Amino acid sequence: MVAVSSPEPDISWCYDAVQGVSRTFALTVDALSEPMSSQICVGYLLCRVADTVEDANHIPPATQASLLRTFGAALDPASDETILAFRDAVDDWLPASDNRSPDWTVVARSPTIWATFTAQPASVQRAIVPPVREMVDGMVLFLERYAASGGLRLGDRAELEEYCYYAAGTVGELITNLLTRDEIGQARARTLDDTATEFGLLLQLVNVAKDVYDDYTEENNVYLPAEWLAAEGIKQDAILQATNRNAVAQVVERTAAYASTFLDDALEYIDAMPLTHGNTIAAWSVPYLLSVGTIRELRDRPEDALTEGGVKISRQEVFAIMEAANGTGRDSIADLRQTIAETPYHLAID
Repeated sequence: MVAVSSPEPDISWCYDAVQGVSRTFALTVDALSEPMSSQICVGYLLCRVADTVEDANHIPPATQASLLRTFGAALDPASDETILAFRDAVDDWLPASDNRSPDWTVVARSPTIWATFTAQPASVQRAIVPPVREMVDGMVLFLERYAASGGLRLGDRAELEEYCYYAAGTVGELITNLLTRDEIGQARARTLDDTATEFGLLLQLVNVAKDVYDDYTEENNVYLPAEWLAAEGIKQDAILQATNRNAVAQVVERTAAYASTFLDDALEYIDAMPLTHGNTIAAWSVPYLLSVGTIRELRDRPEDALTEGGVKISRQEVFAIMEAANGTGRDSIADLRQTIAETPYHLAID
């Protein structure tokens, strides 16, 4: 273990860190204005610290759970635990500095993230801490549930949705907490509260469907429910066998179809968003529309999710969607969704 001194806030480093760990979320942060861009940036990085520890298959499950509990306690204003205690505890599990991924750099610099976060107004801290702590608690729950198997093996649709809630539905709650700090009217606040979880579930379920190969080979996690795989005659630890590709692709497609059931509520969530504190519609319509495009690709070629190349929409389409989202209002999102669901957007506008 090494002693780690208390760092100064560094929002510039935090912005750079988001660029390294998530292309999609970096687009969101870039599309926001201040102060929301800083608030979402540091809130997301706190979530990413927890997510990286949860996904670390080189750490025994009991130790992962202990580290996450220490991290969660450090976020708790009522606790005496500190972020430096978490950083000290995780030090033995950090990859060497010359072989450290952007995700593990975020974990190593967690005190910097925390210092930047605590420089935010008290109302921002109150908005962010509860959903991040709920995410951490959910991760501990799943790690302990599957400690014996050494990786997650979700059983059915209900458990898939439960996991996705902790992984991303809580992020929807975090966003909503930031957006509802002001008086925005009861009807709008109720809509945001009712659809925040669905916004997060959409994004996470798309990730589950498209990242099957990486989740299994890099993290030993299988999020495709055992119940759905069993219906195709497949065991979870055989999902990447070449002879099973067509059958597992059916489950990938089923997962993408399930994700699509949250599209309407997620759109309603974006429609209800107030444009305050630097919030913009483009920041959230971009990941929403990218999800629509990814669901289209998963529908058309689900078997690619079982290969190293994976399922991705093209860079040309990403740029076209970004340009459209930044140049139109919320009234145009439904039409954009319809177009993108049928064909790559950059081809549709040629």
